[in-house]
Amino acid sequence: MKKENNDPAKQENAALKAEIKELRGRLMAQQQEVRAKGLPIIVLVEGWSAAGKGSLINELISEIDPRNYNVVSPVITPENEARYPFLYPYAKAIPENGKIMFYDSGWMEDCVRKYLRREITRDEYKKRVRAVCEFERQLRDGGYILLKFFLDISQGEQRKRMSALRENYETEWRVTDEDLWQQHEYKLFKEGYEAFMEKTGKIIPWHILDGSKKSLAARDALKLLVGMIDKALEQGRYVGKPFKENFPLIKMPKLAEVDLSPALTDEEYKKELKKLQKRLGELHNVVYRKKIPVILCYEGWDAAGKGGNIRRIARPLDPRGFDVMPIASPEPHELARQYLWRFWTRLPRSGHFCIFDRTWYGRVMVERLEGFCSEDDWKRAYNEINEFERQLTDWGAVVLKFWIHIDQDTQLQRFNDRQNTPEKAWKLTDEDWRNREKWPQYEEAIDEMLQKTSTKNAPWFIIESNDKKYARIKALKIVIDALEKACADRMS
Repeated sequence: MKKENNDPAKQENAALKAEIKELRGRLMAQQQEVRAKGLPIIVLVEGWSAAGKGSLINELISEIDPRNYNVVSPVITPENEARYPFLYPYAKAIPENGKIMFYDSGWMEDCVRKYLRREITRDEYKKRVRAVCEFERQLRDGGYILLKFFLDISQGEQRKRMSALRENYETEWRVTDEDLWQQHEYKLFKEGYEAFMEKTGKIIPWHILDGSKKSLAARDALKLLVGMIDKALEQGRYVGKPFKENFPLIKMPKLAEVDLSPALTDEEYKKELKKLQKRLGELHNVVYRKKIPVILCYEGWDAAGKGGNIRRIARPLDPRGFDVMPIASPEPHELARQYLWRFWTRLPRSGHFCIFDRTWYGRVMVERLEGFCSEDDWKRAYNEINEFERQLTDWGAVVLKFWIHIDQDTQLQRFNDRQNTPEKAWKLTDEDWRNREKWPQYEEAIDEMLQKTSTKNAPWFIIESNDKKYARIKALKIVIDALEKACADRMS
């Protein structure tokens, strides 16, 4: 006869295992629908050193097709990536639609540990916390499922686990000096983690798991993940509503009010160009030495002269210290992510220039007018863009935005010139003519963009470009003035 198992502990353990198996099966079934419906999922696993973050991730991925997920540890930042904004490694790693990304530690550990190490000031810490809240909300509003876990263990349990790891030759490497410091300063870290979770849990809540009971933690994490996916599959992707934050805005004129008559003679232009380019080349060395990132954003009417303006800025720069990023229609892998992703991944290192020929402002212009995104998406983007640019200037970047402006008659003249000049004909497309027909709609959108996104930290400059020579000199002067101020303000 088969002996019955009446041990309550064994029965409870068997029930737990059965529940985990059932949840894994549901997750395995969900993954195909997640992929088919293009739901992007981010699972952030934070917690104490030796709490079992890696083990928990292994439990979560055990039944998922490896083609449908990735695991990253962005908190381990290579030296070259340390010269980018704080959120860069996390923003760079966000998944495509239909895929799951597991972060093995992330922005919590990065913020708290550096603050407790006094590698960042209290003011920098506050800015990072604000940036985290903005980043998480932007992901949620863009349709991402974001789930945040914290694996909790006691100081005694952590000490026991670390001791066991250090006693084994094969595992002793897993306990670092940083981990030992955390163990010694357990109370300090506990206060830091709790404060961070309180400040960053209002938009996307934190889920604290008992890391001392691995099977329970796995069950609870699986239940939360499966439940959130079920809800998203039933209700569809979340779309955030527009909202407004009071950024310090600079009042901008409407395009129709701008005087486009300023012009320079050839002699004036050559004299100014030589002097200003020499000065910009000198400043590039100072910018590099002081590790100041510089981001120049070019938008403007077709045939307004963006390319020629960019060339005059780039000419005196050391080619090893700048990039020009021409932004065209997004590629499929870019369309499959939150719209700012392709700009996060193109940011310059500290001390370098990045010149964007077209920018993230496509969201509130061409994407708005051509129906490539919803009304909620483009209306929400004004605030998201202001947040993004504030994060860049909090990092220390000089951000300057140029609208290269011409009138309709000048545009038509330049279109005809391109059409009738073989070596220039490639510049003119059918899309340029179609956009010209929508001039009034674009002008309305541009006026709204200038009014809502010209902030004191990242201002817009309208560059009168009926005379290209005048436009190039004006842009050079603006860049030089901004860099001289930034270099003076920055300690050597």
